[in-house]
Formats: sequence, structure tokens, C-alpha cells
Amino acid sequence: MATTNEFGPDSGGRVKGLTIVKPLVYGNVARYFGKKREEDGHTHQWTVYVKPYNNEDMSVYVKKVHFKLHESYNNPNRIVTKPPYELTETGWGEFEIVIKIYFLDPNERPVTIYHILKLFQSSPEIQTGKKNLVSEFYEEIVFQDPTALMQHLLSTTRPVTLSVWRHETDFESKKKSTLKAITEARNKIRHEVIDLKEKLTLAKETIAKFKDEIAKISKGGGITAVQ
Repeated sequence: MATTNEFGPDSGGRVKGLTIVKPLVYGNVARYFGKKREEDGHTHQWTVYVKPYNNEDMSVYVKKVHFKLHESYNNPNRIVTKPPYELTETGWGEFEIVIKIYFLDPNERPVTIYHILKLFQSSPEIQTGKKNLVSEFYEEIVFQDPTALMQHLLSTTRPVTLSVWRHETDFESKKKSTLKAITEARNKIRHEVIDLKEKLTLAKETIAKFKDEIAKISKGGGITAVQ
């Protein structure tokens, strides 16, 4: 693996005009205990994570991932230095977790992600602990004009596993349904705009007719009163 020393203190300089996108998935899974634990009142076990969207080893370019938990936890700042980039805890409440990804290239700034830990949902299976709650999202890290070192690291990734790489969420289906919803919304707006334009045109024509009638009446000396 390439090192900073091989590329110099500036990591080989910036590669102008180059953009590399690395998609990832972040979120949490949670399981209800079925009741409060007597010793601490905790109700759930949960795992928060960051993982690649594609089947590739992020440790090739990621140095560490920092998870900042709620201050009520002992040592709320947790560092994970190798895959899987995740941590498991127990608790009773939802809160914001700050996820900060540091890269092997010190000249590349860390990327920060904010995730609201999700524990509760209305599904009966989740409420009874028969099924895990999943709250995960798709994100992309965009490297604009990366250093030569970072370009090398991002281009030499290896697969995490030889088996099928899956996520809890079917993002492809979600993407298709989202695009379909966007297309339908755009079509609806387009038809509404056309309808409004037609109504506006009709209103303008009606106003023009009234103006013509008023002009004719004014020119003819007005309306004669009936005796």
C-alpha cells in the first residue's frame, strides 16, 4: 500500500479536474429487549455503523471512524480503526450520533455525517422485539481534486467478501420508487401549470371582452335609463 512518504508531504499534490465518488451506507439497527432492564432501565440493544455501498474494503483509504455518542454514555467518543466500522451499545432513548470519517491521507479533510439513532417504530413485530428496527441511509463521499495519494488509494480497493454483498435496505428498489414518485410529481405539476395557464388565458380574454363592451358603451353615450 502506498504511504505518505512515497508521495511527499503534499501527498503528491492535487489532481485538478478529477472527481471520485465513493457511495456508502450509514445508520443503525435496534432490537427491543421486551421490557426495561432492571439494572439500568435500558430497553434496546443497538448498533450504529458506516459501511461501503459496494463490495469494497474501506480500510484501504479510511484511517478511522469516530462515533460521538450522547454525553450520558461512559466514554462517548468511540474510535474504530478497522472494519466493520460499527459499535454496539444499549440504551433507552434516541439521540444524534456524529460520525466522522478520517482518511489515510492526512491532507484530505475528514467527512462528518449526522445520524439520529432510531429505536422506536409502530410495527407490532418491532415493538415486541420479534424483528429488528432498521434505519439506514445512502450517502456519497465526493472527492473533488483529490491528492495523488488519495487517488491511488481510492483506485486500489479490494472486495470485503467473495459472497453476495447486501444491505438491510433495498436501495435499488427505493431509488426506483423515489424516481417514479419524482416523475409523477413533475407530471402533476406540469399538468397543473398547463391548466393554470389555460385559466389565465381565459381570464385575460374575458377581461378583454369586458373592456371592449365598456368601451362601446362609453362611446355610445352610456346606458339610457328606462322611463
